[in-house]
Amino acid sequence: MLVTRVLACSAEVAEQVLRRGRLRRFPNRATILRQGDWLSLAFLLVLGRAHALLYSADGQVILLHEYRAGDLFGALGELEPVRQECDVLAVEEARALVLEAAELALLAQQHSCIGLALSRMLIRRLRQTTERMYERAALSAVGRVHAELLRQAREAADLTIRPAPILSELALRVATTRETASRAVNALERRGIIRRDADALIVVAPRRLEEMVF
Repeated sequence: MLVTRVLACSAEVAEQVLRRGRLRRFPNRATILRQGDWLSLAFLLVLGRAHALLYSADGQVILLHEYRAGDLFGALGELEPVRQECDVLAVEEARALVLEAAELALLAQQHSCIGLALSRMLIRRLRQTTERMYERAALSAVGRVHAELLRQAREAADLTIRPAPILSELALRVATTRETASRAVNALERRGIIRRDADALIVVAPRRLEEMVF
């Protein structure tokens, strides 16, 4: 059961969480949360992916976080409603367990496994945000594309990204244009550093790709 695995808790505790929430379905491209709305709900994503997005004054889209199955977002433990800081958009069909933030806070007080899981999740998210901030300040746009491909490839033992990255999503992740991401990927393929097939991208020469992250 996903709740048991995410919260590292017993089946009995997971059942309590499920009883206090309700499952909701969000179609692809649906807005799950809207920036500026008052919010008192927490969302545990159980299926699909969602993006937390901000928009700059000149219309640039900024990716704050990507949420996958097992991630929590929304009001996480607040006892009073809070302003939502960004839009959250489903980027494929998604389902989430939705519960009141106050209920989540109460469960965390009652069960240390839930409080520990929340702490670990927030620390991991902070590290990811810090890493992205560093890359945007220290690396070129092409270097950020290289770093992101290497990061995704290393999630698999065979250095294969499956399905192959969508260029528009890749560009969004590293705060550049689709054209820049496309040129960077095509250049890597011409040099034999990566290989693309119908449904995957394989990093053939990870050491050479790592040397190009600058």
